Amino acid sequence: MFKSPALSLLVAFLATSAFAQDHSSEQSEAQITDPNLECTPYYYAPSGQFVNEFPPIWQPATLLANDSQGQAMWANISSSIPTNILPKGQLNGSTINETYNGVTDTDCWWTVSQCTTPKLAGLSPDVSSVPEPKTMGYGFDDGPNCTHNAFYDYLSSQNQKATLYYIGSNVMDWPLEAQRGIADGHEICAHTWSHRYMTAFPSQDAFAELWYSMKAIKLVTGVTPTCWRPPYGDVDDRIRAIANALGLQTIIWKYDSFDWRVGTANITSANVDTNYQLFINNLTAGNFNSVGGIMLTHELNNFTMQEAIKWYPQLKASFSYLVPVGVALNKTYPYKETNYTLPTFEQYIAGQVTVASNGTGSGTGTGTAAGSSSTPSSNPGSGSTKNNSARTLVLQGALPWTVLSATALLALL
Repeated sequence: MFKSPALSLLVAFLATSAFAQDHSSEQSEAQITDPNLECTPYYYAPSGQFVNEFPPIWQPATLLANDSQGQAMWANISSSIPTNILPKGQLNGSTINETYNGVTDTDCWWTVSQCTTPKLAGLSPDVSSVPEPKTMGYGFDDGPNCTHNAFYDYLSSQNQKATLYYIGSNVMDWPLEAQRGIADGHEICAHTWSHRYMTAFPSQDAFAELWYSMKAIKLVTGVTPTCWRPPYGDVDDRIRAIANALGLQTIIWKYDSFDWRVGTANITSANVDTNYQLFINNLTAGNFNSVGGIMLTHELNNFTMQEAIKWYPQLKASFSYLVPVGVALNKTYPYKETNYTLPTFEQYIAGQVTVASNGTGSGTGTGTAAGSSSTPSSNPGSGSTKNNSARTLVLQGALPWTVLSATALLALL
């Protein structure tokens, strides 16, 4: 049988691109099995070229003087931000010398009272549970983690989607890993720029923390989130007002696995196991018969992700449904871009966990962000056999390079 040289080249190309393990694209990065390679810093030009348009990675954000768009946005919303609610505590969470009255709790400060119903007029309550009974609003904080391939592979093997709360600095450090979140069909929310206690920031800096996390996610993944989670749950009505002005819905929790605290404050893995079991016990006790629950869990390191894998079968067997928070809220348009949709709750539980032909995928080219991968997260990794099935990402206004190259080769046949 005759094979043209072009056909042979196409076959070889497709075989190589399907199994490549490097940082040349989201698809090839998702195939990496070596945790050391996963967390090897890399430069991703489509976002890295914009690094100077952002605050220094992992440093508390301030609004840059040359950011005309950000300056204009802040000027537009600043008059709606209360000036009688002052910053509280310190950026590291210390409340030494803090004199706030937690009994009257005039500012609805979650850190001292777990208040989720704002006292400032015009603000919606925080999302701290999901409206569907016996349902878990499933999600993970602090991503994207450079060692998450094994974890994301597991979620894919279970056909499970989640809400992922991405830190802006992590998105810039690990842009291809962030792209995998959207490519796999998860819901992406913002988790600030530098993961500090938000109520300690002056208002303009708190705005910058949210603004630059949104901008980074937009550039790297192609979508602009409309939800956010405050690090450590630290939010009050002043911070809620800033988030609201940016179109961000505040998502909190009522249950904490404390997976993030293992190794500190005498918290052990056994404590985390107990907290997972207590969450399930609340279900069997009937506490989720009217509304479902949200538990704080993390994509923080190998332990937190392995713990999520370990407990997934029990959560799945216990709850009627595990769904992204946006799905539980029937929030079919999770981003400011209207060409990406989530399934409704009814669609999801019927098996349609993604909506076809979204038209938005991992991509760059609009907005400003950086993907310099300057400082790798200090997270231990673990390797796992990868699913080598090919995935196609459709970018805004562009084809992925693998699809484009294959099309060009086919034209030669």
